[in-house]
Amino acid sequence: MKVSPFAGKPAEPAMLVNVPKLITAYYTEVPDPAVPAQRVAFGTSGHRGSAFDRTFNEWHVLAISQAICRYRKQQGIDGPLFLGIDTHALSEPACASALEVLAANDVEVMIAENDAYTPTPVVSHAILNYNRGRDKGLADGIVITPSHNPPDNGGFKYNPPNGGPAETNITRWIETRANEFLESEFQGVKRVPFEQALRAPTTHRHDYLNAYVNDLGNVLDMEAIHGANIRMGVDPLGGAGVHYWAQIAERYGLNLTVVNEAVDPTFRFMTVDWDGKIRMDPSSPYAMQRLIDIKDSFDIAFACDTDHDRHGIVTRGAGLLPPNNYLSVVIYYLFQHRPQWRNTAAVGKTVVSSGMIDRITARLGRKLYEVPVGFKWFVDGLLDGSLGFGGEESAGASFVRLDGSVWTTDKDGFVPALLAAEITARMDRDPGEIYRELTREFGEPLYDRVEAPATPAQKAKLAKLSPDQLHSDQLAGEKIEEVLDRAPGNNTAIGGIKAIAANGWFAARPSGTEDIYKIYAESFKGKEHLQRILKEAQSIVDAALA
Repeated sequence: MKVSPFAGKPAEPAMLVNVPKLITAYYTEVPDPAVPAQRVAFGTSGHRGSAFDRTFNEWHVLAISQAICRYRKQQGIDGPLFLGIDTHALSEPACASALEVLAANDVEVMIAENDAYTPTPVVSHAILNYNRGRDKGLADGIVITPSHNPPDNGGFKYNPPNGGPAETNITRWIETRANEFLESEFQGVKRVPFEQALRAPTTHRHDYLNAYVNDLGNVLDMEAIHGANIRMGVDPLGGAGVHYWAQIAERYGLNLTVVNEAVDPTFRFMTVDWDGKIRMDPSSPYAMQRLIDIKDSFDIAFACDTDHDRHGIVTRGAGLLPPNNYLSVVIYYLFQHRPQWRNTAAVGKTVVSSGMIDRITARLGRKLYEVPVGFKWFVDGLLDGSLGFGGEESAGASFVRLDGSVWTTDKDGFVPALLAAEITARMDRDPGEIYRELTREFGEPLYDRVEAPATPAQKAKLAKLSPDQLHSDQLAGEKIEEVLDRAPGNNTAIGGIKAIAANGWFAARPSGTEDIYKIYAESFKGKEHLQRILKEAQSIVDAALA
């Protein structure tokens, strides 16, 4: 991937989104359902797009909201709906549009006190807390966020009563109904004026912040963090958790500094990402440059993305830890420092996460639960406690409470970030130092991801590729031991292929949003071996697609 000359540098004025123009486009641009890109489409994390491209406009939000109302009625979901938003410019107008439809459909909606921003994990936490002990009148939720995507993007996610990202069968149902509403020009869509929706007897205020913050001591050892007086720095990256951090510090007496409290829909305070775009990605060294620059001021520093469901950990010695490295440390630590967890609780990872996790899990004597890309595959396990931890290579993770019961079933950026301080307090060394120790025992993997062009037809072919279509039994000089088209943990199609050798592997899968495919690769034998894996992987995939 070609790195922009602007990567890691402060955003230039010309890069900033014109917010008034963007909001105008949200209300005035009308998507054409005959154009595939302008239809409602749920990816791994809901429907996303830009008002400028007619991929996220008022029409989309009204249609999806009505489809969710229909889904709730069909499923008998009649408890409150917890509604949260992040700090993207399109989130406020989308929230207003959604509330107009929800109120018209007599849905009990819980919105934040003082119209505050509400992170994704906080909505999941609220759903689960409300539903605990209930078997009827169950709650669900909506989070309006495009995650760490650029400032001109908007996003819309639905979380059913299990509190996690909706499964494919649910999103497909909602997507189909929403597109029917677009095609019929809103026939069947109910709506009331915004002021009427705000005053509706079904619209309620909820104290999301205190309900979440006051419960953190049940998932983390906050006393250990407080007692060690760990100096922490956090950059909310202008996201929905911006006002949570000071409350966490006050509630638990933490030595925590919020290095940037700005909320600005242009995100002008960001350093730009690898491709020259503004992106609030806490796993990108380019987007995290400001926090990396001041890492020596703290014992540990961290950041979260815009809806606070992803984390980035910065240590003095290692700088920004790659997500796979930190997840390895988290697993190694948690399963030795949570005595109340079930001894059968498994480790959840995606098929494109590091093989280091496999080696650590085996060393711990735990079961590995390997699933396709998407946090939704961890929901049931986190809910029933059969998983102690679930994590993705893209820096999304959650884990169960100290007593082994469910915390959140969606990704939570707060708890892995604060866990870095707990680890530092309890182990007397930071996660970067612990990872170096792990590499001495398990080997030091190198991990990379590349992209290559692919037509829609090639992408469809790749998604259905089977092991017998790979006409090679060697990978970078080693015998291919296993080829997977289904994840070992839940026997679900991975939407691509994964080939595994003794000291390396690659996985190839099509992008859900662009005309490209992605190759993920890892080597335990160094940089040259990794490059050889990537090169051979591309040849193997190209031959299969041909």
